[in-house]
Amino acid sequence: MQALTFKRGVHPDDCKRFTADKPIEVILPKENSEMFYPMSQHIGAPCEPIVAVGDYVKAGQKIAETGAFVSSPIFSSVSGTVKDIRPMLTPGGATVKTIVIENDGKFEMADGIGKALDYENMSNAEICAAIKAAGVVGLGGAGFPTHIKLAPPPDKKIDYIIVNAAECEPYLTCDYRVMLEQPEKIIRGLKVMLKLHPNAKGVIGIENNKPEAIKVLSEMVKDIPNIEVAELLMKYPQGAEKQLIYAVTKREVPSTTPPSLPADVGCIVDNVATVMAIGDAIFESKPLMDRVITVSGGAAKNPGNYQMKIGMKISDLMEAIGGFKEEPAKFIAGGPMMGPSMYTLDVASTKTTSGLLCFTKEEAYIPPERNCIRCGKCVEHCPMGLMPLELNQLAIKGMAEEFGNLHGMDCIECGSCSFECPAKRQLAQSIRAMKKIEGGRRAAAAAAAKAAAEKK
Repeated sequence: MQALTFKRGVHPDDCKRFTADKPIEVILPKENSEMFYPMSQHIGAPCEPIVAVGDYVKAGQKIAETGAFVSSPIFSSVSGTVKDIRPMLTPGGATVKTIVIENDGKFEMADGIGKALDYENMSNAEICAAIKAAGVVGLGGAGFPTHIKLAPPPDKKIDYIIVNAAECEPYLTCDYRVMLEQPEKIIRGLKVMLKLHPNAKGVIGIENNKPEAIKVLSEMVKDIPNIEVAELLMKYPQGAEKQLIYAVTKREVPSTTPPSLPADVGCIVDNVATVMAIGDAIFESKPLMDRVITVSGGAAKNPGNYQMKIGMKISDLMEAIGGFKEEPAKFIAGGPMMGPSMYTLDVASTKTTSGLLCFTKEEAYIPPERNCIRCGKCVEHCPMGLMPLELNQLAIKGMAEEFGNLHGMDCIECGSCSFECPAKRQLAQSIRAMKKIEGGRRAAAAAAAKAAAEKK
């Protein structure tokens, strides 16, 4: 069968050869080391601490939450004493209120962890509540609270549950190793999702540069009638939500204001690690407190895939795995196409930390920008069908409203335009910055309109 794919896109070197054959290695934080838990590790309202300085906490104990609908609680991944609550830098560049816990090295677990829930006899609301209580969010990068995604409005008929196993970002192989080493955890999580939507088909979409993962998971689901594996063409950004939906179902999520969602076309999409976390929440009552990340790049002494406790400093992880074989010129949190650059590793790992790239000077080299030659390659390869060269010019000129009128807010910030540009224009970067400006303009306009309406 021909591999499934989407329209347009690009073909960067996947660079997965550096870590694809490296089994997952568990890295534990040192005794008496400090762990850091930022209050915003998800899309939505930040949490507030529910512990105080001096409190003793156990691993898996809830330490922060909020009553907001779009949010997700945060848990300690170690046992120890709360030492401080202070602002700290996150991998994304924001400074966020953070709980600091001194790890006692005992990893004493909170009560109730390890208990399997009888999800077959639970209501949908009870299952979603358990997933929310475990702090599960999208682990592919966005961090959207999973319990909300799994409970769309009643008028949205869901007939596809798609597991995003594309892992299309170059270098990253953490999802690939999970598929090879813990496939049963992915399947059990998917079964929980299908219990919520019994008329849906489960589809695990895997790019064809991962034949072993396709083989392993195809064998596991061969006797499960409502789950199948879909082979996807290796192409970036195959794992983007809208592009993956089109590849698997040929349905298009329309561009609308407010934005349409996958549920509007009968789909729910979750990343491999997220699906595994759903299974952990239901079958083990285990909150989200660790995850697998890929460390790669020419400057890393021991590139590989590591299971680490959420809250461990990135610098502590690098120390534990041997550090660097040469001075890194650039750090990237996540993949090279969409991950933000970091100027320091003195940051906490969070729920959405999927990788760390440590680039040498040669790997980090970016050619200087030159004048646009109007070749149209950015338009030809944009997976959203936009005109990046025009959006770039509007961004440079600060024309936010015109930028919005040209559908700039539909940009998924994948970086395909910058990758293909022969003039090496910083297209994606300028568009990303203008999206924030236009988003702020729209929010201010909406707030003003609401205030005006309330006065009447």
